[in-house]
Amino acid sequence: MFSQDDDSQGIALGVVFGVIALVIGLVIGVTVYQTGRVNAASAVAAAPAPAAAAAIADGASVTVENGVVKFYFATGKADLAAGANEALADVVQAVAAGKKAVISGFHDATGGAAQNAELAKQRALAVRGALQALGVGEGSVELRKPEALQGTGSNAEARRVEVVVQ
Repeated sequence: MFSQDDDSQGIALGVVFGVIALVIGLVIGVTVYQTGRVNAASAVAAAPAPAAAAAIADGASVTVENGVVKFYFATGKADLAAGANEALADVVQAVAAGKKAVISGFHDATGGAAQNAELAKQRALAVRGALQALGVGEGSVELRKPEALQGTGSNAEARRVEVVVQ
């Protein structure tokens, strides 16, 4: 027959094997989860994003599309996005070569017309200030009021300032 020591050893052995199985399962699960996250991040990084994808969210961002630098702004804000100086590097070089930077500000469909026009102006002035901080002279920058102040696309895409070299 079995003694009480045999039962205790069996229970202890069962607990040990259970803990080992749990740890192995946990390690495998974490590895699979992390691998999935890495693969998903790689897929996102490898996939070309649409040009205005950064502007979809209601926040500040900057993109360069076909030589046009586009600054997108949060609702009611005129704060430039991180990376503004890097995005303006080609503009600074073109101005140093004798070209002119033309800045146009747009707004979305929300809010009053006068408030939106002022906000579009403040955003354009913020971009001009960034160019001047990078060494571009005031005479090499032109603020140009666009014919249609209200931008196209979603509200997030419409709240923008465009910088074109001419």
